[in-house]
Amino acid sequence: MDIFQWVGFLGMAFVVTAYLLLQANKCTIYSILYQLLNLVGAILLLISLCVHFNLGSFVIEVFWIIITIYGIFNNLKRKKNEKISTFNA
Repeated sequence: MDIFQWVGFLGMAFVVTAYLLLQANKCTIYSILYQLLNLVGAILLLISLCVHFNLGSFVIEVFWIIITIYGIFNNLKRKKNEKISTFNA
């Protein structure tokens, strides 16, 4: 195995760990840990795919990254609104 396969394997481990933590109720979709594990995992997998290319896997990782970034921004916005609501109450 070359370094890029190891990078992809590590990325897979991050994504699977995020899913396991979610299923085991150790985190929620709103937790930064869950989101960062997914984001880093997808980026590592994408790096691996730049060397060992597979179009279907490449496209899904691009979407995975976009959706995760969207989720992070939505969660930050939600937390900001909750703080404002608490402050105004």
